[in-house]
Amino acid sequence: MNTVLGRRARILAAITATAGLVLVAGCSSDDDAGSGSKTAAGGVELVKAGQLTTCTHLPYPPFQSEIDGKVQGFDVSLIDLVAKNLGVKQEIVDQPFENFKTGGSLNADQCDLAAAGMTITDERKKNVDFSDPYFDATQAVLADKKSGITSFADLKGKKVGAQAQTTGEDYAKSQGLDPVSFESSDAVLNGLRTGQVQAVVIDYPVVQGWLKDKANADAFEVADQINTGEQYGFSVKKGNTKLVDAINKALADAKADGEYKKLYEQWIGPYDEAAASPSASS
Repeated sequence: MNTVLGRRARILAAITATAGLVLVAGCSSDDDAGSGSKTAAGGVELVKAGQLTTCTHLPYPPFQSEIDGKVQGFDVSLIDLVAKNLGVKQEIVDQPFENFKTGGSLNADQCDLAAAGMTITDERKKNVDFSDPYFDATQAVLADKKSGITSFADLKGKKVGAQAQTTGEDYAKSQGLDPVSFESSDAVLNGLRTGQVQAVVIDYPVVQGWLKDKANADAFEVADQINTGEQYGFSVKKGNTKLVDAINKALADAKADGEYKKLYEQWIGPYDEAAASPSASS
C-alpha cells in the first residue's frame, strides 16, 4: 500500500509541477508567488508562499481525479475559485484519507486545507474546522446485475465492498455488515469488476461517474440509494477562521453568480437547485 501511495505521490508531483497553471487558470501574475510572502489576500496565512496547498486522496471522481494528465474535478474547480480570490495558485498533494480525518496533514503544515469529498461529522469536527457544506450526498448500493441484489436489505450474506475510512464503510458496519475495505475508489470498482465482492456501498455521485462507462453500465446497476443526511465540507486546521471565511465567501459568490451551477453540471450532472444547494447546517 505504501509503495502504491509513494508512486502516486511522485506521479502527482510531476503532474502538478507541469500542470499547475492549468489548475489555477485566471490567477493574476502579480500574486504572492513573486513577493515570497506567505500572507495572501484577506490576511490568510499559507503554508507555502504563492500557493494554496490542498491535500486530497486520489482518485475520487467526480470530485478529484487525474484526467488527461491533470488533477481535475468538482472539488478542484471550487478550490480554484478560492485560490483565485486569494491571488495565488492551487497546488494539490495526494495523501491517505485518514490524514484528513485526524487533521494530521493540516497540523503538520503539509497543506492549508483538505478537499476530498469529505462528509462533515461531529467526530471529525473534533480534529478540524469545516467550511459551509457545499454538497449533499447520499450512499448508493452498486451491485453486479447477476447477484440478485435489488436493495440494501439484500446485502446480508453477500460479499460487500466499501472504501476504507469513509462514511459508506461506517454505514455498512452500522447496519451489521462486514464489508471488505478497499484503499481507494478505483480499488472498490476493481473489486466489483473482478468478483471479489458482489456489491459496494459508496457515495452516489461516484457511482454516477462509474456508470457513464458502458462496460460498467452493462455489468452493474444501482440496487438502492440511502439518504444518510450527509453533507460535504472542506476542512482546515482548527482555528484557521480566515481561511474558512475565504472558502465560504468563494462558495457563496459562486452560488450567487451561477458558477457553482455551471461546475455542478460539468462534474456531477443535472442541477436541481432545491436538492443541490446545501444549507449551512450540518
